[in-house]
Amino acid sequence: MKIQFETGNGPADCTIETLTVAGWTGRDTAAVQHHIDELAAIGVAPPSTIPLFYRLSSALLTTETEVEFLGATSSGEAEPMLIRQDGRIWLGLASDHTDRELETVSVAASKQVCAKPCGKELWPWESVSDHVDELRIRSWIFEGGDWKLYQEGTLGQIRRLDELMQGASLSDGSAMLCGTFSAIGGVRPSEGFRATMTDPVTGREMSLEYRSKVLPVIS
Repeated sequence: MKIQFETGNGPADCTIETLTVAGWTGRDTAAVQHHIDELAAIGVAPPSTIPLFYRLSSALLTTETEVEFLGATSSGEAEPMLIRQDGRIWLGLASDHTDRELETVSVAASKQVCAKPCGKELWPWESVSDHVDELRIRSWIFEGGDWKLYQEGTLGQIRRLDELMQGASLSDGSAMLCGTFSAIGGVRPSEGFRATMTDPVTGREMSLEYRSKVLPVIS
């Protein structure tokens, strides 16, 4: 899967051969348990180990702004994204969109059946590595005719990204979504999803936005 990103110094073509989604990556064990409880409330079984690294089809990663999903029970989660290409690490922003109904049966399957929208911008890892914990992610969902804050936190709330790289054995041609924060008001679907990642040191901000097109469930 080849995707063209913007790096600030011109476009970069990345060939994504493997895609990993890291789960249960909170640095605060109490916060991780809160997210486990949050999902348990909608019938999701707890993880076998923490963290987990789910391998998915690389074709799921997309920069499209309208994405189709089967049924109306899926929802997004804003996550930092790491890409390794030609020996270099890049940081981006993506959504681990997940089928919440299927998640109660199989977390791995619920992730595999949904596209993973990502932003079109990447930052060089070396430009953020000394202050990566300070980066802030926010997400909003379009609900009831308006955008409502859905998630907010810093990367300091997630396990160190360099540790996750090692845990997933991130190699050339690989992309990884690195985990997320709890949803404000609970996990739920929406018509649209929007997220930003802000660097308070440089003042830079990258963004992601997409709309969900619901496909009918035919039985």
